Amino acid sequence: MKRYLLNILGLFFPILLWAQGGQYDVVVVGGTPGGIMTAIAASREGKTAVILERSGHIGGLPANGLGATDISTRGATTGLFTEFVGHILDYYVEKYGKDSEQVKMCSDGYHFEPHVAAWVFDQMLAPEKERVTVLTMRQFDAKPSNVVMEGAQIKSIRIYNRETKKTEQYTGKVFVDATYEGDLGAAAGVPYSIGRESRDEYNEKGAGRLYKLWLGPELEGSTYEGDGNIQAYNYRLCLTNDPDNRIMPEKPKRYNRKEFLSLVDDVYSGTFAGVEMLDVTPEMQEANRKHIENGGTTQIPGDPWGIAKITNMVDLPNHKTDANNQHLALISTDLPEENWQWPTADWKWRDRFAQRLKEYTLGLLWFAQNDKALPEAFKANVREWGLAKDEYLDNDHFPRQVYVREGRRLHGEHFFTANDALPVSEGSRPPLYANSITASHYALDSHAVHKREKGKIALDGFFNYRAAVYTVPFGVILPQKVDNLLIPVPASATHVGFSTLRMEPCWMALGQAAGIAAALSIKQNKPVKELAVADVQEALVKEKATLIYFRDISVDSPDFEMIQYMGLRGYVTDWNANLDAPVDEATAERWSTMSGIKIDRFAGKTRGEILRALYSLIK
Repeated sequence: MKRYLLNILGLFFPILLWAQGGQYDVVVVGGTPGGIMTAIAASREGKTAVILERSGHIGGLPANGLGATDISTRGATTGLFTEFVGHILDYYVEKYGKDSEQVKMCSDGYHFEPHVAAWVFDQMLAPEKERVTVLTMRQFDAKPSNVVMEGAQIKSIRIYNRETKKTEQYTGKVFVDATYEGDLGAAAGVPYSIGRESRDEYNEKGAGRLYKLWLGPELEGSTYEGDGNIQAYNYRLCLTNDPDNRIMPEKPKRYNRKEFLSLVDDVYSGTFAGVEMLDVTPEMQEANRKHIENGGTTQIPGDPWGIAKITNMVDLPNHKTDANNQHLALISTDLPEENWQWPTADWKWRDRFAQRLKEYTLGLLWFAQNDKALPEAFKANVREWGLAKDEYLDNDHFPRQVYVREGRRLHGEHFFTANDALPVSEGSRPPLYANSITASHYALDSHAVHKREKGKIALDGFFNYRAAVYTVPFGVILPQKVDNLLIPVPASATHVGFSTLRMEPCWMALGQAAGIAAALSIKQNKPVKELAVADVQEALVKEKATLIYFRDISVDSPDFEMIQYMGLRGYVTDWNANLDAPVDEATAERWSTMSGIKIDRFAGKTRGEILRALYSLIK
């Protein structure tokens, strides 16, 4: 009898071991903005969701210093992202008054303090609390053993609870990789890319090894060859010059002065990585050195001074800034090369790098404020700035999360390249994808891949090329090989293509699309890849998501749904819909051919009138 009991216990021991956790319709790994919007969108479609976040706080980078929203055309990306921006604006209006300086500095909700972003995410999740569960300190380790597969479907995943030190198992119908690293997709067997493609591979601007001055030409030494190296990470610092809310950085225990010494000559000589350096002569630099030695500031055109030499700052409310890496600098808060292992490393290695990056960043600030080799006027400027005392109260007022600009790029049904974001001809749109799930707009933008190299006046891998408002195909979030997984954050793209997709507004929009697709997959009992994209698009548009951008149509227009439908089908491809303009004969004939509906009484009709009539007939 005892042996029989032991056999029974042995049989059920694995079940007991993984008993903790839960079962949900949608399981989201990563409490990033993309993951949060996935859960909210799924909940609004009536489905349950769990967000599993490794750290103690959700919100990703907007809650960790990225307070100056990266979007080039406001109104291009809408839906839940617009709701987020609206909540930010409402917060400042309600707390400080509509005519306050804080409301002015929040730039209509696009600029915000880290703790405000965290609060807004909580506010957006609050109405969904019956269907959305948020669990922090839940670590997913990217090992195949942590994913239970049945054929091409994920059945459950195993999560390490960092508080209880126990493993939990989560079962779902659809899974979503909303990590910055692509951990879940990789563990589930989705192919992925890391590093840079060569220019020849996809004929992309910015691809491969590249030296380029900011806003300047590509330089000698650019081979355009691909490699497995990734762009640098940093921390987005929240700095303030308010003495009552300022904490001065302390010298780190593992401070290494040698790391920062190159800044000294850069300051005196006026060296920086902008296009203006092409016109700077040795004589100008020597004169600049003497001027600074005599107590002056830089006279080199375009050369940043003081705190701006080491950080690129955008003003936020309450005398704070979003302090990013300075793109004009040869040494700043980015730490290239040392992060190359991050995408595939375990969390022990990632935590060590995060600490190393923190000490490097604080060391740079301390050096710039105190080192004897730097001019006093320069140090005095930098000493005006410190960490904001009222941010990150549980982390010594320092951001809790590394800015992971790029990890694994999982392979999907569409591989987004630079050419998907660039106009097909001067003044026109980029390629128009009928299966678009969001419009978006930011430059093609990558940070350095290598540290400063002797004899080079620019950092390898740093580039910024203008793009235009583009459409993002559904296939970007549909991974290969796994049928019930969506990948709104580690999306399918080349390095250069990903360099524009990787902005939080776009990630939020892709997350919203993922949540809706997940819900529809469950409702229709279909793999996500078999969904009719028109169903996903219809649900997105009803939630005021912009799938194709028109300059003269807002989400509040009564024609918004119509123009989204007709625009994606090619009826209107110009930047302006011009609905009030009269329709011409050539356009009427084209629309008649496209629709199969004869348009013979168009005289005196506007474009809007004809389009509305066609929409009512073909929808």
